[in-house]
Amino acid sequence: MKNKKTIFEHWHLISVLLVAYDYFSIVLAYFLALFIRFDGRFSLIPSQYFEPYKQTIFIYAVLCIVVFWLMRLYKSIWRFASYNELIRVINSTAITIVLYVVYMSIFVCRMPISYYFFGGLTQFALVLAIRFSYRFVLLLRSKQNSKDKKNVMIIGAGSAGQMIYRDIKMSSYLEEKVCCFIDDNTNKHGRDIDGVPVFGGRDRILEAVNTFEIKKIYLAIPSADAHTKRDLLNICNETSCELMNLPGIYQLATGQVTVNQMKKVSVEDLLGRDPIKADMHQIYEQLNGKVILVTGGGGSIGSELCRQIAAHGPKQLIIFDVYENNAYDIQLELKRKYPNLNLVTLIGSVRDSRRIMGVFEKYRPDIVYHAAAHKYVPLMEDSPCEAIKNNTIGTYKTAFAAMVYGCKRFVLISTDKAVNPTNIMGATKRTCEMICQSFNQKIKDGKAEEISQLFTHENESDKDYLSELRNAKTEFVAVRFGNVLGSNGSVIPLFKKQIENGGPVTVTHPDIIRYFMTIPEAVGLVLQAGYYAKGGEIFVLDMGEPVKIDTLARNLIRLSGYKPDVDIKVEYSGLRPGEKLFEEKLMAEEGLTKTENDLIHIGRPIPFDIDNYLKQLDELMDVAYNNDELKIREMMQEVVNTYHPA
Repeated sequence: MKNKKTIFEHWHLISVLLVAYDYFSIVLAYFLALFIRFDGRFSLIPSQYFEPYKQTIFIYAVLCIVVFWLMRLYKSIWRFASYNELIRVINSTAITIVLYVVYMSIFVCRMPISYYFFGGLTQFALVLAIRFSYRFVLLLRSKQNSKDKKNVMIIGAGSAGQMIYRDIKMSSYLEEKVCCFIDDNTNKHGRDIDGVPVFGGRDRILEAVNTFEIKKIYLAIPSADAHTKRDLLNICNETSCELMNLPGIYQLATGQVTVNQMKKVSVEDLLGRDPIKADMHQIYEQLNGKVILVTGGGGSIGSELCRQIAAHGPKQLIIFDVYENNAYDIQLELKRKYPNLNLVTLIGSVRDSRRIMGVFEKYRPDIVYHAAAHKYVPLMEDSPCEAIKNNTIGTYKTAFAAMVYGCKRFVLISTDKAVNPTNIMGATKRTCEMICQSFNQKIKDGKAEEISQLFTHENESDKDYLSELRNAKTEFVAVRFGNVLGSNGSVIPLFKKQIENGGPVTVTHPDIIRYFMTIPEAVGLVLQAGYYAKGGEIFVLDMGEPVKIDTLARNLIRLSGYKPDVDIKVEYSGLRPGEKLFEEKLMAEEGLTKTENDLIHIGRPIPFDIDNYLKQLDELMDVAYNNDELKIREMMQEVVNTYHPA
């Protein structure tokens, strides 16, 4: 309150001083008009003119103050004075002069025309001078201090770029100076925007950085597509400049384009692909009023699934996870954000038949999103039997429970590593896809009861599920996508931690490439796929061009403000067990079918002998539970004929 009072008192004092200045300026202006009219000699001014001046000038000055007040000349912040303030001064002066001329001519006497002309002109000049002098002083001071400011380049000389420029120019706290614009519009090249040159197109970015000694670059093209932004950012990334990006066109539409709206360029900005846009109406229609189970609900994908599902009005959301810390974290978050959500958080493993069957029997979910899985490739190479128990057998048991207890849709979270796998993890995910395809086909053929053989093999249940299986109508689908940026165990958090520790950043191979997507995109795909599902599909996201991990690491180093191989070293550690140089989204035999969403495709299922596969799965379970690691790899090659260990 004290600060507010001080500010008000300061503003009030300035207004009083400005009123006093205007009053004496107007009195002086018309005296000077008479003085100039009569050759600059006071003694030559006739009393017939000087007396009317004395009689009217003080009243006229008061009238001017009233008009100025009504025209809000005492409420402007003159450090930001611009065209609007100039127009208000012109209008105010014109109104007062007209009133003065009319009054003098009708009620007092006729004065020399030069009296009104020079008087009005001097009045305008003096009133305007004091108001714009503050800006002039600030401009001189800013030019004197510009040597200490950070040189800035703005990419985009359109509306957004000019708004950013004005915000920097008017700011009292930003120690920055805009030195040039970059724009691909050749009509703007060689021209100035308020004295700042449009240096050229994107091909001159590096030249401009050297010419103007640029330290910071603002990318202000909110309407640019993802490919254009990626190309521009990749060029900028070759410099050592700090990069800032305007998030989107929303800020331009709402007039919120300021330096504060800019954000640091993230690795996601360099992917060069528009984010997936899910049809939220369809998703709401699918989830609203349903009982939904998310296995692995505490993981990176699982927790984001829970967040988005919770926002779409489910009847009940069940989080199922073996890790209590993860489950507890997402439970607290959702309870805080959605206090009316019917939320159930359960601890358990998908490998536990009795537990998973009990959950389905009690809660009867309508939709299951199966995200529970072991996913770390090197770890699974060292523990192949555990990978099969958790991923393959765990998926089988969860899918079986869904089928028995009338679940309408089962959505499997798969990976591009399931395509021509070279590691156990990828091979197990392919077996999970094959389980979904097998179950779906058996239901279509009316032979779902044949699936119970493997489940009852463990003697974990005395119940007879044949009648439930004969009426099963569950739709089983798989969703396949690439690496998820920022997920637990992904390269981005690892690289960031290595950079924070001063390096080195370790890349397995200079030529290794991967497809990437963000966690919200992955979840958007999963939810959208659940809507499109008719049973048996493998949904694939168009993830754009693959990214070299080496390039990703170097970009992240630059975005952190360091120079690769100078400040932070990049070292190559060699491919890890089961790792390959590139990932594929589809097998050669699979084709693509479009969906309503251009970024989501359906892979045509590869035919295989389902009955033989189910027998192999039975044998695979025996070997996995006997922990025979030597035999398990041989068996996996028989079960998944596209699996070729690296």
